[in-house]
Amino acid sequence: MSDYHDFDHFGLDPRIVAAVKEMGYTTPTPIQSKAIPIVLQGKDVMGAAQTGTGKTAGFALPIIQRLLPHANTSMSPARHPVRSLVLAPTRELADQVAENVKKYIAKTPLKCATVYGGVDMDPQTQALRAGVEIVVATPGRLLDHLQMKNTSLSQVQIVVLDEADRMLDMGFLPDISRILNLLPKERQSLMFSATFSEEIKKLAANFLRDPQLLEVARRNATADSIRQDVIRLHESEKTDALLTLLKTGGHEGGPIKQVLVFVNAKIECRRLARQLQKAGVNADAIHGDKTQDERMKALEGFKKGEIEVLVATDVAARGLDIVELPFVINYDVPFNAEDYVHRIGRTGRAGATGVAIMLMTGADERGVQAIEKLTKQKFTPAAIEIERSGRPERGERGDRSDRGGRGERGARAGRDRGDRPPRGERTERDATRSYQPAAKPVDEFFLKPYEPAGSSAVEAGGDKGDAPKDEARTGQRPSKVAALLGGRKH
Repeated sequence: MSDYHDFDHFGLDPRIVAAVKEMGYTTPTPIQSKAIPIVLQGKDVMGAAQTGTGKTAGFALPIIQRLLPHANTSMSPARHPVRSLVLAPTRELADQVAENVKKYIAKTPLKCATVYGGVDMDPQTQALRAGVEIVVATPGRLLDHLQMKNTSLSQVQIVVLDEADRMLDMGFLPDISRILNLLPKERQSLMFSATFSEEIKKLAANFLRDPQLLEVARRNATADSIRQDVIRLHESEKTDALLTLLKTGGHEGGPIKQVLVFVNAKIECRRLARQLQKAGVNADAIHGDKTQDERMKALEGFKKGEIEVLVATDVAARGLDIVELPFVINYDVPFNAEDYVHRIGRTGRAGATGVAIMLMTGADERGVQAIEKLTKQKFTPAAIEIERSGRPERGERGDRSDRGGRGERGARAGRDRGDRPPRGERTERDATRSYQPAAKPVDEFFLKPYEPAGSSAVEAGGDKGDAPKDEARTGQRPSKVAALLGGRKH
């Protein structure tokens, strides 16, 4: 496939080639050189390529070419049935794929629609009912539209599973199975992913027919165009280290512009973005708790350069395509080693160079070892000169260190050394020790020694009018009897 030095030699329609060139692409990537001819032949494909190598064009361009004979300018929805379906695991990836597909078909009569959750269904419904040849969708929202009969998959000729490994990780297998059962048995099936586990191979065995295996990089490898650095530090130094990198980690020791910072948790994502903003950094956050509109706005601002630092959870690790993104920083070591490959794959795309930096603490040893084992490389952690911002450390803010009481242990150790806290600055633990609840009032009746009742009449309940006389004569209160048993109400 090395003979394909430009897109003219694939035999693609001139309209497709013109659209590709307008996007600035002149030379096919390795996965495109291998995949396009095979997809054009109508064969099933199992494509393994690292993130950022051009998988989308690798399947989208030949699909468009195969659908062009059915293209027409009719306004009738019946003349525009769904002929190709692309399934993606996340809203961001679906939107990214659809955006590229729409550019590829811009000079043709073909139509494309995107459907995903988190947004109003009405615009999606209108687009589907108007008729489209290509649908890019997340599984759950597509099933919603199918249940409402907004579209039909009975004429699908080509189906694509993009980022199939992520599909399985997110638990989409039942939804995928339901969708595939609705497709014609005679179809072309394509599966593309950055990694291929044994589970993916099992899915492929049921999903694909005699597939052509395409691998353009070592499985789970990272791009050679990405320089990977690891910085060893203490947990409390991470935010200051990040600020230092943002100020001095760029070209010739200058500031870094347009950097993607990955964290593991939504709460940390929000906290870190706020901390960067307070430090004067033009930053925003993207995570699962934000609405789709908020996420798309943040992504768009980041792409345009209006936002310099985007703090993200792994929701943004797939499908985010930014031209010449120079830096990716792993503020947190990912829980899953494969997520490291996807995270740093946001940089060094389409032949460009990039830098990926990972902040490593003592608690991250196993996570880093897992990444080394997966990517078959060995990191040499380094240290950097950190500029202190004067902010309180994470342990003092009640973050991760509080889980094990590290801040409390530090206070206790200080007292053991004789460094008692100044007056008026006592710890919460001390305050708890000195607290004594106020005494409750006690009924004197319960403090008197037991004495038998003064009369049989009182014992028996007697006449209500006799009680004051007995009390006045004896100086003793009659015994209290529950009202339910006929006693006096007090």
